[in-house]
Amino acid sequence: MTAIHWLAATCLLTALFWPTYVLNRLAVRGFWGVVDNPDPADKPLAAWAQRARAAHTNAVENLVVFAPLVLAAEALGLGGGITLAASVVYFVARLAHFVVYTAGLPVVRTLAFTAAWLAQAAVALVILRVVL
Repeated sequence: MTAIHWLAATCLLTALFWPTYVLNRLAVRGFWGVVDNPDPADKPLAAWAQRARAAHTNAVENLVVFAPLVLAAEALGLGGGITLAASVVYFVARLAHFVVYTAGLPVVRTLAFTAAWLAQAAVALVILRVVL
């Protein structure tokens, strides 16, 4: 497997986060509450669903940083062991981040976020040729 494989898996994972909180929206607001435009008067989602939505947003925001780094490393022919390991760590850390954020475990959430951030930094350092 390559870093591109893990990047694709991470993209798919990120794309699959939304159903968790949309199912809660369906339970709280009904079908029309899911398909209608948001309204400030909408019933609030459960706390866990609000955290799941925030975790999904955070995953998308960080994927915007991680994906170009992996693609650049591969395009430059720098996709070696560090890039592959960082891609695996990023995938696992983002999955863990979503799960523990949704569950409401802030300390573990921060550790998972930090692991993913370090994976991003590792790929950037490979591109900058700080590490080989």
